[in-house]
Amino acid sequence: MQFTNEFRVPVDVDTAFATLTDLERVAPCLPGATLEEVDGDTYTGRVKVKVGPIQVTYRGSARVVEADAEAKRGRIEASGREQRGSGTASADVVATLIEEEDATLVKVVTDLNVTGKPAQFGRGVMEDVGTKIINTFADRLQDMLEGGETADEVTTEMAAPAGGQESGPEAVATGATAAATTGPRRIEPDPTREDDALDLMEMAGAATVKRVAPLVVAILVIAGLVWWLRRR
Repeated sequence: MQFTNEFRVPVDVDTAFATLTDLERVAPCLPGATLEEVDGDTYTGRVKVKVGPIQVTYRGSARVVEADAEAKRGRIEASGREQRGSGTASADVVATLIEEEDATLVKVVTDLNVTGKPAQFGRGVMEDVGTKIINTFADRLQDMLEGGETADEVTTEMAAPAGGQESGPEAVATGATAAATTGPRRIEPDPTREDDALDLMEMAGAATVKRVAPLVVAILVIAGLVWWLRRR
């Protein structure tokens, strides 16, 4: 399935690009996502997904495969598998940034492939859910960026994160060399996000109701017909 979404962030295009291509900084903005480890240009973590009372945890990895600072275009590949099950999820995400007067417009094209429990919702519901995920991500990203960091400050953070290792697309070669020497770098978990999960039923909301409404009407009609026949 391919989805197209867009959102705006209240910062200049250089700051937006530097932030969005630094997965360690933006991972907490994605509902249910937790980053656990960085090894060169590969980021490993988990995403918790709730489907009603059922909670599914996907473990997987993501990496920035393209970061064109001049064209302001980035591409991320991510894949994961259910921790206790056979379901899988993979995504190829391309983000293009367009500078506006007081903000940056981010256009996102996502090629998504999902198997397992979440796939039962179908394309229509998943598209609505995808839009709500992007909107939630954009709101969290805006809250993070409202601290007023400049592009230079963001780039500096990307070049020298905790532990002294470099990260981000501009430091892939250096990061890979450091990883070969020091090994993967663990990310300390945020205890305040321990229960954070992507609730598909909550996000599907109206879309789910819309889809099952004809079935509910049919059941009521059949029940009414049976009641009428019994009366006769």
